[in-house]
Amino acid sequence: MNNERMVNHAPSTPGPAPPPPGPVDAIVLGASAGGVDALLAILCALPSSFMLPMAAVVHIPCDKPSLLVEVLGARARIVVREACDKDRLLPGLVIAPPDYHLLLDVDGGGLHLARAQDVHLALSNDALVNYSRPSIDVLFQSAAEVFGSRVAGIVLTGANDDGARGLSAIKERGGPCAVQSPDEASARRMPEAAVASAQPQFVAPLNGIIQWIIALDAHRAGDTEATAFHGR
Repeated sequence: MNNERMVNHAPSTPGPAPPPPGPVDAIVLGASAGGVDALLAILCALPSSFMLPMAAVVHIPCDKPSLLVEVLGARARIVVREACDKDRLLPGLVIAPPDYHLLLDVDGGGLHLARAQDVHLALSNDALVNYSRPSIDVLFQSAAEVFGSRVAGIVLTGANDDGARGLSAIKERGGPCAVQSPDEASARRMPEAAVASAQPQFVAPLNGIIQWIIALDAHRAGDTEATAFHGR
C-alpha cells in the first residue's frame, strides 16, 4: 500500500481519516459539477460548534442571481455567507460570488504565515483561469501564500481540471490535502486531476472527507503564534 495516500472506494464504509499532520487555521474547498450536493452533505454533518473558517469556490452559472448561499445556509448549523471584498475570514463558510475570483489576503500585505484573524477576503474580476471565474486554483494558491502549511485544501466532484494546481501549491507548502474519491464523485475529472497533480494525503468518499474535516477542527491551530515566512 502507498503510505502517502489512503484510497477508499466504498462510499458507505470509509476507512478512518488519517490524523491531521499539524494544526491548521482554515480550510479551502473547491467543486464544480455535483458540488452543491457534496457541500450540502458536508455542511449537514458539521456541528454548530465547528470553528475553523472555510472558504469555497463552486462553479455555477453567472448569468442569473445565485441562490447557493440560501440553499446551503438553510441546512447548515454554521454560518454560510457570500464573500464580500475586504470582509474578515471568520468561522463558518464563505462562498465566492458568481463571476468573481475569491482570494485570501493578509493585513499589511507581504508574504508571511498569518493567523485567521489577520486575513481578509479579496474579490477580483481578472481574466478567467481554467475557463472559470471564480477559479478554485486562484483561491487555493492565495491560501497557500497566506497560510503556508496551516491551510487544508479539499477538492470535490467536478468536470474540469480547476483545483489541481492550487491543491499542489498547498501540498508543496506542507498543508494537508484531501480529494473526494473519483469513484463516488458525480463528475470524476476534477478529483482525478487533483489526485494526479497533488498526490494528496487522503482520498475518500464524502463520509471520510467529513470525518477528516471534523478531525482538522479538533486540531485547529487556534491562538498558536504564526512563524515568519519569507518565501517568494
